[in-house]
This record gives sequence, C-alpha cells and structure tokens, in this order.
Amino acid sequence: MKKLLTILNKSKRKTIEYVITNRLFLSYLIMSIIGMIVVRHVTIGRVTSIYPFITDLGLILVVGAIGYFIKPKNQFKYFFAWICLFCLMEIVNSVYYVFYTSFASFGELASISQAETVTGSILEKIRLSYFVYISFPIIFYHVHKKLAASSYYTFISKIEKGKIMVLLTIVIGLAFIGISFLGATKTDYSRLSKQWNRNYIVERFGIFMYQCNDLFQTLRPKFSSLFGYEDARLLFDNYFASNESKEYKEKNKYTGILENKNIIFVHMESIQDFVMDLSFNGVDIAPNVKKLANEGMFFSNFYPQVSTGTSSDTEFTLLSSLMPASSGIVFVSYYNRNYLTIPKILHNEGYYTFSMHGNLVSMWNRAKAHPSLGYEGLYFSESFNYTEDDVINLGINDKLFFEQAIPILENIENENSNYMGTIITLSNHSPFTFIEKYGEVDFSQTIQQYDEKTDTTNEITTNYLSGSAVGNYLTSVHYADAALGEFIDYINNSDAFDDTIFVFYGDHDAKLTKKELNYLYNYNPEDGSVYVEGDEEYVPYDTFAHDLNKKTPLIIWTKNAKLKYTFTGEVDYYMGMIDVAPTLLNMFGLENPYALGHDIFNIRDNNVVAFPNGNFVTNMLYYNNSIGEYKVINENTIIDENYVTEKKKYVENLLDVSNSIIVYDLLNVRENN
Repeated sequence: MKKLLTILNKSKRKTIEYVITNRLFLSYLIMSIIGMIVVRHVTIGRVTSIYPFITDLGLILVVGAIGYFIKPKNQFKYFFAWICLFCLMEIVNSVYYVFYTSFASFGELASISQAETVTGSILEKIRLSYFVYISFPIIFYHVHKKLAASSYYTFISKIEKGKIMVLLTIVIGLAFIGISFLGATKTDYSRLSKQWNRNYIVERFGIFMYQCNDLFQTLRPKFSSLFGYEDARLLFDNYFASNESKEYKEKNKYTGILENKNIIFVHMESIQDFVMDLSFNGVDIAPNVKKLANEGMFFSNFYPQVSTGTSSDTEFTLLSSLMPASSGIVFVSYYNRNYLTIPKILHNEGYYTFSMHGNLVSMWNRAKAHPSLGYEGLYFSESFNYTEDDVINLGINDKLFFEQAIPILENIENENSNYMGTIITLSNHSPFTFIEKYGEVDFSQTIQQYDEKTDTTNEITTNYLSGSAVGNYLTSVHYADAALGEFIDYINNSDAFDDTIFVFYGDHDAKLTKKELNYLYNYNPEDGSVYVEGDEEYVPYDTFAHDLNKKTPLIIWTKNAKLKYTFTGEVDYYMGMIDVAPTLLNMFGLENPYALGHDIFNIRDNNVVAFPNGNFVTNMLYYNNSIGEYKVINENTIIDENYVTEKKKYVENLLDVSNSIIVYDLLNVRENN
C-alpha cells in the first residue's frame, strides 16, 4: 500500500510539473481540440464518438510536437499559427456545410474566385455561433501575454529538453492515431481512400484527418503516373467490358423520334418540384412550370446529382452522363479533359451548338469549360443590353434576358439547318433577397382564434412566410416562373421553333435547410410556434424527407403539332441527371458509349440514382450512406438486405469509374489508343 501511495504521489508530482512547465503547449492543445469538437457539433451534430476525438488529438499532438524544436520564447508564434489555421478551417467548413451538407476540399480552392459573385449567398449562411472559433486564437494570445509577463519563458528555456519532448509527444500522438486506425473497419479504410463520402470520414476520423487526407487526394492526380493510374485504367476497362455497361441499351419506341430536330435545354435555377404544388390565396407559386408539366412529358421523380460545383455540376452531368468529381470541380479543375457530350455528338451530326447565360462568362470558368464540352457559340452578359437596375442577383433579370434571347435564337435558327443549345436562367439564385424586384406574393392566412378569457372568437391574420428564408425563396420562384411564362409566350408566338424540342430542368435544390423548410410544412398560425411530432397537425419532415424533397422538374415540351402528342403525360421512374443524355440521344438515334446513366425508358424501375456522397434512391428506398440507414419508399415491398448491399456496391463502382474517367482523362487515353 505504501509503495502504491509513493507511485501515486510521484505521478501526481510529475503531472503537476508537466502542467506547470508546458502551459503554452497545453493551451494550444486544449484550444485546438475544443475547436475540432465544436465544428463537428455544428455540422454533423455528433460529438460523442471516441474515434474522431482521438484521431484529431493524435494529429494535433504530432504537429504540436514540432514546436518543441523552437526556442521557448518563439514557440508562441508556431502554436498561434496552427490555432489560426485551425480557426480558418473550422469557419470555412461550418459555412460550407450549411451550403452543401458536406465539407470543404482543397480541390475547390481553384474555384475560390467564384466567391466574389456569390458573396451575398455566403454571408447569408454565416451564423453568429461560428465566431466562437475566433475566440480560441484570442484566448491563446492572452495566455501567451500572461506567460510573457511572468518569468515563464525564461524559466522554461533553462529546463526544457526539446528533443526529448518532441519524441515523447510524437510517440503519444501516433499512439492515439494508431488506436483509431486499429479500430477502423474495411469500409472505413475504403471511404477514407475514396474520399467521396466526406461526412462519414469526418464522423469516423475527425475533421483534421479529413482535411489532411483531402490534401493528399487533391495532390494525387497531379502525380497520376505514380499514384493510381493503372488501377483507374483497369477499373475503367473492366467496367466497359462488363455486361453492366451494356445492359438496357436496346432500342425502344422513342428511338430516332427526334432525328433532324433541334433541341434547346432551359436550365431553371434552383427550381424544386414541391413549388408546383403550392398556392396561397388562390395564386399558384409556379403556374407556368406547372402548365409545362401538364402540356409536356413530365418526369416526376427526377434528381440532380450535384456536388460542390452546383449549377456547373448539373451542366456537366447532363451533357456527359458522368458524375461530378470526388474532389474539386470539373469546370474548374478538370475542364481540359476529353469528354463525350451531347454538344460534341450532335456537332458531329452537323448541329450548331451554343450556350446562353446572363452572367459573366468567367463564372464557373465557363469561358473555357463550355468550349471544352462542345459548345461553339457563347452568348453571355456581353451579348445583352442592360443596366444595373436590370440586375437581379448575378446578372440580367430573367424577364429581360428571355426577351433579348428570342431574336438571338431566331437568328440561330435562320442561319443553321440544325442546332442544339442551353439557356441558363439566373434570377432564382440565392440569397433570394431582391424582394422589391421580385414583386409580392400574398402569404397571409386568416384564422379563427378562440379566447377563453373573454369567451369570444377573434379573426386574426398572419403573414408568417413574409421575410422568412422559405418565403423569400417562394417569392423569387414566382418571379422566375412569370419570366419563364413570358418566354413560352414568345416561343408560341414566334414563327420559328416548329421543329424544336425544349427540355426544361431544375438544376439543383434551393439549398434551404431542413429547419427552414420545416417552417413551411409545420408552422402553427395560432401561436407562431412550429408543430412537433405528436401534434395532430404535424407533417413528418426528417432528414430522409428533406433529401427526397430535393427533386426538381424535368419536362420535355414542344409546340410541334405532331410531336406534342408524343411528349405528354407523367413518367414516374426514378432517374438522375446522368440519365438525361442516354434518354435523349436515343431519341436522336445516337449513343454515348461511355455514358454511366441509362435511357430511362429502357431501365425503367430498375434504375439506381446515385449521389456524389454515396447516397442513392431507387423506386423502393432512399439510402443514406453516412449513417448506413434507409427509408422505404414503396411500402408494399419487403426490403432484402442483399438488395441494399448490391445497390451500395453498384453506386461505389459507378462513382469510382466516373472519377477515374475525369481525373485520369481516360476517354482521351481510350481515343488515342
């Protein structure tokens, strides 16, 4: 017992001695690890797992250990630099997560120039709570000032054994990291190496390990001859030699129906399906999109498959039938690869190809990316006449844009026997704050409220959506829809476009949070609260419902007297943006042999819509890859776990093949062999 007490007293003394002589380092350690915990709390919301904690702790110890090589009086600068770097990383990832429900990547640094044009959207997403990160460098600085005012640095410089402290600290740090990796599963290692499921990596390995791994994955393609090229090429060859790539390629009743027809894609910014079902006080929010859906062929379970490139990802996935890159943005980091796209394929058939947008051609690097994808003519902000008063969000307002687009389109038709183009709208872009230019939507609601004290019923009117995030979005949608309606009127009244098919599609969801949309579905007008589970009026709106609500319209429409009877009705097969090219190219009697999507009329209910984070949806279920859980869509079906395993494997393979094509330019290699 006496011996045990002696050991305990000695340990206590050593601990106190360590704390006293390492106060600066311990302050760095505490500030850093708390920051890592906070960023996980405000993003994924789960901080109880031990593995991300010990992984972050191990890495913080390892990088901090190097500080012991520096003289004590200069150590503050080293530790302070790291704390500031951590602070920046935490703020960026917190803001980024609100936009994309994912984490930032070094591969996207090349696109940072785009931030200038979307500053309003970024500022809108900044939360006051994020400034807690700034407190860590401030607190650390004050700790340093107190230590400097005492004799701490002079005392430490005499007793500190720097090399020993470096070695011990690194060993302890590596031990923590080792414990984390020893507890990792095969799935954990796979997701870490592939990087596309960022949320899972942060939840399992911590934010610091994610960022270190992301840096490695970003630099890896720069040394493709050293890292991964052979594996990527083998994966590519095996996929396109397999039956998997050859399935569902038979002809169908739509094969060749659009031969020698023109096609114009209308890219509808941030339009989601649910707006078509909303009306307030007898006024529809999106009457013209709704009318197009009724007049044309409406794909009611259509999902964009965007990553951090948002609109540019949609343009890429639609044209190429490939998924977005797992790291970086195709339009910025991989625009100079060889892709087989709709514009290229139709150009080879004699079509003139063009793109049109009311924004700067530099946005999303379209000046280089669009020609690379096969567009010949570029009609951007320089092609339109407008003043600052005509600007909504990032450029010319949709109404003026469409008005000026019509003569350009008519001229294109007059000068070309066939053409294919993309018109990209703009006004419905976040942050949805141009209320005075959108016009008004009457969201008011009148209810009868009983007052127990006076035993009377009073009539009260609320306008709860006015000024809210979702209210501003719906007001913006109503404006954009009106502009679209005017465009359709122009088309119908024009002598041109009789042999033209229009494809209207929503490019991605509005990036509204689950909380913001829940306000729409569960607002209690009587007391201003929000209904919760258990309330009679409560509408279930969990994470699964929120993700499934991100579908957007896809409509094929024409004024051609013959074809309009073909392109009509609802198509309810689940499909993604990468299925658009195979579906439409078949209608032209053409094919992209490297398409990863399918002609929806061939694959039908067997389709799997993959998302860049590994989630997927089928006609039976929606699977969340981060938490490994799914929501059954078809309640009449019993889900076999083998079904889920099989689809997960399919999605992972699809993402790997697509990323290999992009990163290693495999279509260019294939073409030159």
